Amino acid sequence: MKALLVLALSSMCLTAMADEAPTDVAQQQQPVEEQYTYSTHLDIANVVSMSEIPNVCEVVPMKMEYDDSKGQRHILRYSVMGNGCSNG
Repeated sequence: MKALLVLALSSMCLTAMADEAPTDVAQQQQPVEEQYTYSTHLDIANVVSMSEIPNVCEVVPMKMEYDDSKGQRHILRYSVMGNGCSNG
């Protein structure tokens, strides 16, 4: 009977610990989203992805996803002039 009680209590402890682990991992891997300004300090170790510049003649929003030197994932939002302008 004691063995059955110990088994039941240990399974409940394992279940509680298993429920906590994914939350911690999800918080660590959630990217930090930021808007670029001229004073933004960029620590870019690895660019994961960048949105393509559209073929329009106007300022367009862009997005770059990157990892910093500590391995933290970031999403940087910024603006650029589109590629659709002609000089003449």
